[in-house]
Amino acid sequence: MGIFGRRNSESESATAVAVATVNPDLAALTGDYTIDPAHSTIGFVARHAMVTNVKGKFNDFTGALHLDGTDPSRSTATLDVTMDSIDTGSADRDGHLKSADFFRTEEFPTMTFRSTGAQALGGDDYRITGDLTILGVTKPLTIDLEFNGSAKDPFGNERVGFEGKAEILRSEWGLTWNAALETGGVLVSDKIKLNFDISAIRNA
Repeated sequence: MGIFGRRNSESESATAVAVATVNPDLAALTGDYTIDPAHSTIGFVARHAMVTNVKGKFNDFTGALHLDGTDPSRSTATLDVTMDSIDTGSADRDGHLKSADFFRTEEFPTMTFRSTGAQALGGDDYRITGDLTILGVTKPLTIDLEFNGSAKDPFGNERVGFEGKAEILRSEWGLTWNAALETGGVLVSDKIKLNFDISAIRNA
């Protein structure tokens, strides 16, 4: 059962047919949702010294979804991440990432994402596009998502779940600090992998 509809470049009549045949279970999910940070993860992976991966996450973030089951292309997503909450398991490394070499968290405390479109890829796979802002620089970001379904938890909350992944080149957002290795290459990869595990609760 899918959430986000494929962008329709066909005629208005084709759109009308698609809306008329929408799955009623899908239509029932229409509404506003708040991301539950206690059961969600915003993570990243960077290559270190050309030989291993360093994983990290952000512990403080807020976000919202609007799901429109009768016209899924109208669904939207927003995310606000507190950069000072970065956590790689090393206090020294986290301090460096917060510094002027990287995120300059005192000057730019928040990273944001605002969706601009959605596309169905088949089955439960989707592609969300939007604007990612880091260090005051806004660039487009594409996130591949898998819809994991919906459920009512033991506390009566209606939940939806998604897993997502994306890749960025950090240099495009002005994150250019690095150090050369004696054996060739650099200390920190330009390519960063982003991972999203999202659980969102329907608003009352």
